[in-house]
Amino acid sequence: MTIPKTAAAFTIIGLLSSCEAGTREDKTIDYGVDKKHLSELVAGIWVDPNGCDHWIVDDGVEGYLSQRLDPYGKPVCSGVAPPNTAVGAFKDGSEVTDSF
Repeated sequence: MTIPKTAAAFTIIGLLSSCEAGTREDKTIDYGVDKKHLSELVAGIWVDPNGCDHWIVDDGVEGYLSQRLDPYGKPVCSGVAPPNTAVGAFKDGSEVTDSF
């Protein structure tokens, strides 16, 4: 029983150590199936339960979300849609479709 447990432990350690080595520094590039700069994707707006806006992009398998802020760093709560609603063409810009 010790050999299988030891082999499993080394496998897990190897996989975890490769996570750090494989990280990419440039967070503005999508390294997925349809590689492109994130500026080429189309953003929509998701309104959180408090009524504040967040930029949302659906790239098929991956998704991106960031809070919408004014020039002073304060949240934008525009009232563009009811809370818990997403608006805009945020699924455009990618040929990868969602499975559901």
